[in-house]
Amino acid sequence: MKGKLAALEQEALEEIEKASTQDRLEQLRVQYLGRHGTLSALLKELGQVPAEERPEAGERANRLKERLGAEIKQKLISLEKGTPAVRPLRDPTLPGHTFSVGKRHPLTRITREICEIFVSLGFRVAEGPEIETEYYNFDALNIPASHPARDAFDTFYLNTPGPKKYLLRSQTSTVQIRVMEKAKPPLRIIAPGRVFRPDAVDASHSFMFHQVEGLWVDTEVAFSDLKGLLTLFFKQLFGPKTRTRFRPHFFPFTEPSTDVDISCTLCGGRGCRVCSQKGWLEVLGAGMVHPNVFRAVKVDPRRFRGLAFGLGVERIAMLKFGIDDIRLFFENDLRFLRQF
Repeated sequence: MKGKLAALEQEALEEIEKASTQDRLEQLRVQYLGRHGTLSALLKELGQVPAEERPEAGERANRLKERLGAEIKQKLISLEKGTPAVRPLRDPTLPGHTFSVGKRHPLTRITREICEIFVSLGFRVAEGPEIETEYYNFDALNIPASHPARDAFDTFYLNTPGPKKYLLRSQTSTVQIRVMEKAKPPLRIIAPGRVFRPDAVDASHSFMFHQVEGLWVDTEVAFSDLKGLLTLFFKQLFGPKTRTRFRPHFFPFTEPSTDVDISCTLCGGRGCRVCSQKGWLEVLGAGMVHPNVFRAVKVDPRRFRGLAFGLGVERIAMLKFGIDDIRLFFENDLRFLRQF
C-alpha cells in the first residue's frame, strides 16, 4: 500500500505541475480526488492491509489527499494571476440574444398627451376612486333617482352591507365633486381614469373605457372660455388646421350643454367613410356647470361659474392612430401593440 501511495503521489504532482489550464486542473481533481478517483480506489483496498499497518496507511492516504488538494488550489491561483481565463469558443454565426424593450400602451400615451396639454394651460391632475357611492356618481351631479338620464348608467352595483349603495363609477365627474368638497374656487382640474357603463361590446363601444374630464371654476368663467379652451386643445392635439364645432345638447350636470365636433382627421372635413361623408367627428360633451352641482358642494352659484367637459380616451386614440375597432386596445395582441 505504501508503494502504491508513493507512486500515486509522484504521478499526480507531475500532472498538476504540467497543467496549463483551469479545465485541466479540474480534470485532475476529479481523476485523483473524486468519488470514483484513483485515491478513493486505493482507500477501498485498506481492508486487505494487515491490521498493524492499517492505521499508518490510512493516515498517509489522508495526508496525500490534503496535499494534492492544496497543490491543485495553489496551481489554480497561479494560473488565475499569470494567464487570462480561458473562455469557451463562440460561434459567431449563431443568432444573438435579443432583449425586447417595453413601450407605453397607446391609451397611456394619449392620456399623458392630453394631460400635458391641459397642465400647460394651468390645470392640475386629480384622481379619485373607481368604486363610488350613489351620491357622488349621481345625486351630487344633479342626477336624482327619478331622472331618466340615470337609466343609462344605473348599473354595476356591488353587493356591500350597510345603507350606502356602491357601484363602479360611470364617469370621472365624481372626482370633480370630491375636489370641490375639499378645495374652494378658483380651481382648474382634469380627472383621467377608468369608467364603466352597460354598453354592449362592439367595434365602437366597451363596458369599460377611459375618460378625461375637466373642470374650471372661477368668478368670471364664461361659455366663450369653454369654446376657446377646447378649440386650442384640439389644435394642439390634432394639428393647427383642426376646426371645432359646437352643437346644443343636454347633460344633467351642465346648463347650457354642448356636443363638440372636430373636422375629420382623415379627410380634413371633405367627407369620407369614417365621418359618414359629413366632414365632422363628435369627440366630447361639455357645458357650464349646473347651479345644482355647485349647491351640492356648498359653492355659491351666484358668485362662481364653471365650465366642464369630458372626452373618451379611446375615441381620441382611434382618431389619432387611425384605429377602427376599440376592442383592439384590450385584447393584448402584441402584433397590434408593437405598432406604437
